[in-house]
Amino acid sequence: QVQLVESGGGLVQAGGSLRLSCAASGRTFSNYAMGWFRQAPGKEREFVAAISWSGALTYYAESVKGRFTISINNAKKTVYLQMNSLKPEDTGVYYCAARTGISRSTAEYNYWGQGTQVTVSS
Repeated sequence: QVQLVESGGGLVQAGGSLRLSCAASGRTFSNYAMGWFRQAPGKEREFVAAISWSGALTYYAESVKGRFTISINNAKKTVYLQMNSLKPEDTGVYYCAARTGISRSTAEYNYWGQGTQVTVSS
C-alpha cells in the first residue's frame, strides 16, 4: 500500500515562495513517477509538475514553467515542489500523486495524498 503525505502549504503574498514536500512510503518506487496537481475552488484538478523516480525526466504545466521546480530525494523518498513568484491564481489544494511511468494525466495516477492548502494573497 502506497502512502503519500504532503506538507509545506500555507498563506503567502503574491511574489513570495513556498516549498511543498511529499513523503512516500509503503513500497519500492524505483519504477514510479511522482506528480503534483492542484485544485482551485469550483475547478477541476489540474496537472502542475511531474518527475521520474530517477529525477532524469520532468514535466511542467505551461502556467508554472520558470516559476516552479520539482525535485526528488530518493534516499528520503520525498518529492519537493519549489514555488517561486507565486500568483493569486496559484491558490488551491495541492496534491501529490504516484504511478508507474511519468504522465501529465490526472486520471492515470493511482495513489494520492490528502492535499495541502496553498493560498496566495494579492
